[in-house]
Amino acid sequence: MKYILGGEAIMNMPRVIVYSTPSCPWCNATKRYLRERGIRFYDVDVSKDKKAAEEMVRKSGQMGVPVIDINGHIIIGFDRAKIDRLLGLK
Repeated sequence: MKYILGGEAIMNMPRVIVYSTPSCPWCNATKRYLRERGIRFYDVDVSKDKKAAEEMVRKSGQMGVPVIDINGHIIIGFDRAKIDRLLGLK
């Protein structure tokens, strides 16, 4: 996958999916954290998408949100240290 940001090519940008609901404060904190660091992500509202909710449970074994999928690595909850490690952030 290749993205262009500010005229520069960035190779191998991670694929990030955030399974969330609109009323979840930790989901909103997760998305804000990613945005502040310039990380693009797919926001999947599992309260409106039953198939996505089933996919989230299959991947994580959890029904709670947020669930974050970074290149196939699953993080349950807003865990900054794991997010940073998987994204190579400091």
